Amino acid sequence: PAREHLQLLLRRSREAKNCSYCPYSRFPVGAALLTASGEIFSGCNVENACYSLGVCAERTAIQKAISEGHTSFRAMAITSDLGDTFIVPCGACRQVMREFGTDWDVYLTKADGSYIVKRLEELLPLSFGPEDLKK
Repeated sequence: PAREHLQLLLRRSREAKNCSYCPYSRFPVGAALLTASGEIFSGCNVENACYSLGVCAERTAIQKAISEGHTSFRAMAITSDLGDTFIVPCGACRQVMREFGTDWDVYLTKADGSYIVKRLEELLPLSFGPEDLKK
């Protein structure tokens, strides 16, 4: 994305992290998703006492975008409080992200605001997607 979109995307992911509901893991995560039309949808992780009912920040952002009619994405930024490590999406989130293509950027951040960018196809190589069901 353009420099101004990228800075906004990163900021929105940090803001979303601050809304995290994580009383069990105490591991807040925020995500911000840039749609093909330029809109940004953010999400945070939401835990539950029945652990398996929690949802990750990445999937929250995607579900919010889809519920508003967006299914084409350009980039996502993910933020956490990890000190010297870049935050990465879990396997389930990678597969949900993959549902919407492999040709988009994922910005993985550290707590100090530094980031690296990966293509989704790098995060989930040899993936299975909707087009595979048509073979």
